[in-house]
Amino acid sequence: MTHTLDTSPQLGAVQESPGQGQFERVLDLVAERRQEFEEKQHVPRDMIAEFKKAGIYRASAPTRFGGNSLPPAEFLRLIERISVVDGSAGWVASFGSSLIYLAALPLDTQAELYADGPDVAFAGGLFPVQPAERVSGGLKVSGRWKFASGCKGADVLGVGIKAGEDRAGRPLTALLRPEQVEIVENWDVIGMRGTGSHDLAVDGVVVPEEWTFVRGGEPTVDEPLYRYPAVPYAAQVLAVVGLGVARAALDQVIDEGGRASYTGGPVAAERASYRISVGQAEAQLRSVRAFFYDITEEVWETVRRGDAATPQQASLLRLASAHLARTSFEVVRSAYQLAGIRAIADGSPMQRYLRDASVVPQHAFLQEGMYDGAGSVLMGTQPFPGYI
Repeated sequence: MTHTLDTSPQLGAVQESPGQGQFERVLDLVAERRQEFEEKQHVPRDMIAEFKKAGIYRASAPTRFGGNSLPPAEFLRLIERISVVDGSAGWVASFGSSLIYLAALPLDTQAELYADGPDVAFAGGLFPVQPAERVSGGLKVSGRWKFASGCKGADVLGVGIKAGEDRAGRPLTALLRPEQVEIVENWDVIGMRGTGSHDLAVDGVVVPEEWTFVRGGEPTVDEPLYRYPAVPYAAQVLAVVGLGVARAALDQVIDEGGRASYTGGPVAAERASYRISVGQAEAQLRSVRAFFYDITEEVWETVRRGDAATPQQASLLRLASAHLARTSFEVVRSAYQLAGIRAIADGSPMQRYLRDASVVPQHAFLQEGMYDGAGSVLMGTQPFPGYI
């Protein structure tokens, strides 16, 4: 028996989702191969190809170039479902949203990027931002960047560079092909081991300026998805991974509630303390999920009408994401404790749930400081730079 939340789109929503059969196949493959991802420390290219068949990597490509431009809530529900099965696979699949950034490239560059179709896997190691030298033909890029999740299966890679500033002082991202980049395999971590978030190294590659863009910069494509706040969306697609992991962990302790104790004592479901903890965790998870999707739908309706999202709406997206990541981890930690002695075995899936969920709120987009930024906006004071 499972208790997974309904992740189907709302009634009346426009449906541009990948074929259901192909998506269900992806879920089955992830379930079969999640241990492989963990051991290899990345999601292999043949699995990325399956994600592409399911439409994951065209979900944020412009419709003018053959993409689907899925409404954010619809894409987030897909990532949530993958993450119930495996957090690392969900994390890598979540970067199917990152083509939203590339909408800031010149249209001719985008036409070249999508010349072979809209199923483009993009990965980036944007920090620490490295200086770039202006030379004949573009910008000469050298340096090393961290946390390039999904880099081993990417078709195009981005690195953060500084070569002057835009009006907001934001750095550029330079796009390179995999053969121009060295992947430094150093992803040795406690959780999300299968994301392959290795370092990227580049040595003196000249990138034409038309292959650079400002992350969150003004899009050259006029479609509703590219009016949705880009950086808050980047936080959302990661936060929802924690939600999927938490759902899986809580479902496990619910399902195991009827198992006999090793000691011969009452089964867990007969103990009031167990039932109370399960009930509280269920309420926590459903409540934070409702807030998360509610503000997502509100902002989408705003931009779909042709209006710009307000600073208050962008801030609520960031708040909902940070709170989702934190609450999901709290639910997993509670589930781990409820699971009792069984949870300490290496073969217990609860081990991975705990490790993976602990990584999500550590991301820079989802840390405790987001509450400070949200509080500033709510009270009409200036949030920290880069918050919105």
